[in-house]
Amino acid sequence: MPRQKVKLAWIAKVADRKTSFRKRKNGLMKKVSELSTLCGVDACAIVYKRNDPVPDIWHSPSEAYRVLMRFKSLPRYEQTKHMFDQEVYLKRRLAKQKEKLKREEILNREKEVKLLMYQSLTGAKGLHELRTEDFGDLVRLIEKNVKEVEEKIEAYSRPPTAPQLLTSNEPMHIDGGDGGGDNTLNMTIDDDGDNNGLDMTTIEALMTQERFMEMMIPTYQPPTGDD
Repeated sequence: MPRQKVKLAWIAKVADRKTSFRKRKNGLMKKVSELSTLCGVDACAIVYKRNDPVPDIWHSPSEAYRVLMRFKSLPRYEQTKHMFDQEVYLKRRLAKQKEKLKREEILNREKEVKLLMYQSLTGAKGLHELRTEDFGDLVRLIEKNVKEVEEKIEAYSRPPTAPQLLTSNEPMHIDGGDGGGDNTLNMTIDDDGDNNGLDMTTIEALMTQERFMEMMIPTYQPPTGDD
């Protein structure tokens, strides 16, 4: 069962607030410990409880003091470069949501223009009913569609690549597999311009047939004097 999303608001009930504080404080200390151990970075955590002057520190006061002094020795710009409060966090979230909304508006506008185009083609809506901005968007959409159609027509109209033919007048020797001269297949490829050349598919088939015949028909061995 998925966990319910926690509402970021003040917890009015004291007991629930203390329980939530304890759990989240322990979780924060654990995360800082894991970050320091796994990544080998200097980190510390200081948490003050309400009405308690003694804070909870990870992992020791001396180590936390060393990390804080190192942080304070940095220039002001370096200290605040990655620092933001609740206001900055909300502004960043708002900016991201605005970008997302803008993208959705663009997609919705494209769908609206497509609908206008189909309605105009079918006669469901006349051109005199369109607004001025609709005409500009409609023209851009039509130009985009025409360009895509022209690119597809050009791609389909290209002639297919012809298979490469061997056009050498010299004999082609194909080894039968045992290295012997008697088991060599000699073929001559014509180059007289009448398209009688053999493509690579035919040659591979002949090679396979030659090897198959050698396996099926054993090579004749002359009798020796011992027989």
